[in-house]
Amino acid sequence: MALIALAADKGSPGVTTAAVALAAVWPRRVLLAETDPAGGDLVYRSAAAHGGPLNPNVGMLSIAATARRGLVPDQLWDHVQPLSGGLEVLVGLGIAEQAAGLVGLWPTLGHAFASLADSPSAPADVIADCGRISGDTPAVELFSHASLVLLISRTEPEAIARVRDRAAALSTKLHGGPRGAASLATPVVGVVLVADPNTAGKVSGQVNDMLVHAQTGARVVGTIADDPAGADQLAGRRRGRLDKSLLIRSARKVTADLYQQYGAVWAVSAQAQQAHQAQQAHQAQQANPGQQAPQGQQAHQAQQAYQGQHAPQNHQPHQPQPQPHQPHQGQTNGQAGAGR
Repeated sequence: MALIALAADKGSPGVTTAAVALAAVWPRRVLLAETDPAGGDLVYRSAAAHGGPLNPNVGMLSIAATARRGLVPDQLWDHVQPLSGGLEVLVGLGIAEQAAGLVGLWPTLGHAFASLADSPSAPADVIADCGRISGDTPAVELFSHASLVLLISRTEPEAIARVRDRAAALSTKLHGGPRGAASLATPVVGVVLVADPNTAGKVSGQVNDMLVHAQTGARVVGTIADDPAGADQLAGRRRGRLDKSLLIRSARKVTADLYQQYGAVWAVSAQAQQAHQAQQAHQAQQANPGQQAPQGQQAHQAQQAYQGQHAPQNHQPHQPQPQPHQPHQGQTNGQAGAGR
């Protein structure tokens, strides 16, 4: 259905915590991709499904060589590792210097992430943890392929001012200029606030009014609880009923609201895009019989060839049903890695 990109402007608002929490309760099968060019956190904090550490060489680092030869969306699964709680993760880079290996490949990755939802064998949405961004951050090249870009922000005045300015800058970059809050331009730019649950409603209303008044083209789409205890449980630093934490409960509400607001639009857009590509391929084949297939058809043929050689992994759909001390898929027995 969608590529959802999460990012922040500055500081440590909890992008990784938000990404893991949302993936943990996502209503469809989901792949969590650590796409922060500065490096990922989960390999240092999370246990793999086999009980040992995650392999830092399998993930964004290993996919670079594959992507240079062209990337079929299902090939992403060859570079995915399951965490101990079941969440499927594309492990991030180890250090920022490794990002040089991905130069020029970010649009290819973005297209593969966005297209994974349409895989006939192993469809999934992708939540991409892009970390902190600035104007020259290469991960921004993913955004044009996303259905939704979520800016994570805390509620201190300086944080709100920064997210306002970043939202306006992204609207200009992605849409050619700021748009009204009701705009359905893709990708939609939304703001998720990390807030005290007692004041979240009031603060989100005030911030949303500010975003609309400033004509940023963004609006507040939800709040995630500022819940240090829940974040510690998610990171494996504390035991407890993670599914009962304020963090997970608030993440459930955000995902439910996102699907209610945008799910139908994403589904219709995906169907329309597929129909348009099929029509273009048919017209091109009729106009040039015997000629090389157009790019969209070539991609389809490559997908079929790949599926004939590799059986898709992890066919079971995502089942977000957390249990005490044995969290559901996406929760990792407290080892999910609450980060930046």
